[in-house]
Amino acid sequence: MIAVRVRPESKARIEHAAALVNAPVSDFVRSAAEERAEQVMADHAAHTTVPAEFFDQLLAALDAPDEPAGALARAAQRARGAVIRA
Repeated sequence: MIAVRVRPESKARIEHAAALVNAPVSDFVRSAAEERAEQVMADHAAHTTVPAEFFDQLLAALDAPDEPAGALARAAQRARGAVIRA
C-alpha cells in the first residue's frame, strides 16, 4: 500500500481529472504513477540499439591493430629530438 498526502488544491485537481475520465481517484492516481514509473525506468535503461552492420564494423575497428596518425607520429619523432635545458 502506498499512501500520499497532497495539498488541498492538488487533491481537487486530481479528483476533477479522475471525474473527467470517469475513473475512481485511486485508479487514476495508480495509473498515473505506473505510467510515470515506466517512463523513468525507460529513460534510465542502460542500452543503446544500433544496426547489426554498424556493431560489426565497430567490433572490427576495435580489433584492428593500432596505427598512429601521420601527424601524431611526426610530432612524437620531433619530441624525441627536442632537448629541454634547465
